[in-house]
Amino acid sequence: MVSSPSHGGIEKKYWWLTNKKIVDMYVKDARFLIASQEQSNIAYAINLLDAALALSPKFELAMELKATSLLHLRRFNEVADMLQDYIPSLKIASDDSSFSSSSFSSLSDNNSQTLARERVKLLSAGRKSPNRSEQSFKCFSVSDLKKKLMSGLVKNHNKEGQWRYLILGQACCHLGLMEDGIALLQTGKRIVSDAFRRESVRWSDDSFTSSGETFSVGQKPQTPPQTDSESICHLLSNIKLLLRRKTAAIAAMEAGLYTESIRHFSKIVDGRRCAPAGFVAGCYIRRAGAYQSSGRIAEAIADCNRTLALDPSSIEALTIRASLYKTIHCLTDSLHDLEHVKLLYNSILRDRKLPGPAWKRQNFRYHEIPGKLCSISTKIQELKQRVASGEIGNVDYYGLMGLRRGCSRSELERSHLLLTLRHKPDKSTNFIDRCEFPNEQDIDSVKDRARMASLLLYRLIQRGYTKLMRIVLDEEAFEKQRKKTSAALEQAIKHEQHQQSANTNKNRTQIEKKNAFQGVFCRDLAVVGDLLSQTGFNRPIQVKYEALSC
Repeated sequence: MVSSPSHGGIEKKYWWLTNKKIVDMYVKDARFLIASQEQSNIAYAINLLDAALALSPKFELAMELKATSLLHLRRFNEVADMLQDYIPSLKIASDDSSFSSSSFSSLSDNNSQTLARERVKLLSAGRKSPNRSEQSFKCFSVSDLKKKLMSGLVKNHNKEGQWRYLILGQACCHLGLMEDGIALLQTGKRIVSDAFRRESVRWSDDSFTSSGETFSVGQKPQTPPQTDSESICHLLSNIKLLLRRKTAAIAAMEAGLYTESIRHFSKIVDGRRCAPAGFVAGCYIRRAGAYQSSGRIAEAIADCNRTLALDPSSIEALTIRASLYKTIHCLTDSLHDLEHVKLLYNSILRDRKLPGPAWKRQNFRYHEIPGKLCSISTKIQELKQRVASGEIGNVDYYGLMGLRRGCSRSELERSHLLLTLRHKPDKSTNFIDRCEFPNEQDIDSVKDRARMASLLLYRLIQRGYTKLMRIVLDEEAFEKQRKKTSAALEQAIKHEQHQQSANTNKNRTQIEKKNAFQGVFCRDLAVVGDLLSQTGFNRPIQVKYEALSC
């Protein structure tokens, strides 16, 4: 009876020692494979590390090697999934989603807002932020993120490896989470500097330790290559530049300077430096809003198409494109986009989670979906009634091409030439070359979506040009006929006026002749009167009737 527990204890100890040896063997083999820097060996090393983590899930070295290997293979999605608990902005989305999904039937609106304010404290930093929930974008404060991170990380940086923040920061930057990436990278660099300072205090004056080796003062140290540090510094500088331009573009848009906002966004998306696809998609959808506000419908639709090519589940891009199609009276296309948005909302309510991975940033919250779904359903019913009544052929091609009604042929040809050069299907995939994708296998599908959407827009522009050119030609023919008729009428009027003037002159001559005859007669009559007065008016004139009778 006494030997049984001891025997069981021996078996347990032997099992634990066996697992530890297996884990150490897996990690040793994985480190040897990773050192070769070959893609196939690193992929096999990840399998060994997965086996080691299956036996010891909290083994720090195995987790670090796995995260480093995934980062080397550019599998940034898996790095973010592995370390998503350390993403600063993820707490907001996760807390809001989990709370809102369970609060529809139990809490009122006031209680939900109070609880949400108590739960979400990552970006508040003790100050009250303005209520801008209706805006389609959010600006993160990097300084607040760093304060929140440092308050919890400086205390336990010895317990948790500092590698998490450097590796996760790089992955977030490549995934388009720029604010999270810059906060994590700067926090990781600060932790590394603090650890180096504490370690340097223990060094003697005559020697120092670096990478496990001790060098004397007179000996030249073999410093390791600073490729990681240089790459992180270069990545930080690039992120700061992109965020600076994005902030300037958003500020210009809020101020109503849409042309200035478009210029800043164009510097980001059309620049020579590659940017993460997620970040570029966000810039495209913001620039589409600026184009829409400035009345450039075709450019706004093109930016929505690029956003949907990079992110097919972008509800914001679908909503904006639907409103653009409705503006130019393309009711069937607008109805199609709204139905797509409705399907996405229904799938979110069915799955009880937002689309995409957990770390993906969304522009709406879970508790807002029922209200948005009711609004979308109302719009769909309205569009269906308009389509049923026959309002499907009155497309506003003037608004599509940015022209005024009654434009000239030169204005139409110039607008058509510019739109054709910008939205030609052959150039529809050029923007993909300036995007950095977390998974290279998705590029072909992105190109197909971009090419198809650009072809539809190009055909719409060509139909608009054909119809407007026909209208312009008809107007020119009508104007030419009007001018011809006006000239003939003017000639007829001139001829009639000439005839009237000739008749007037003739009548005037006749009148003058008649007046002259009447004047002579009047003079003769006056002479006769004088003679009568001399002979006596009352005296009878003696007439010889005999002579008259003869």
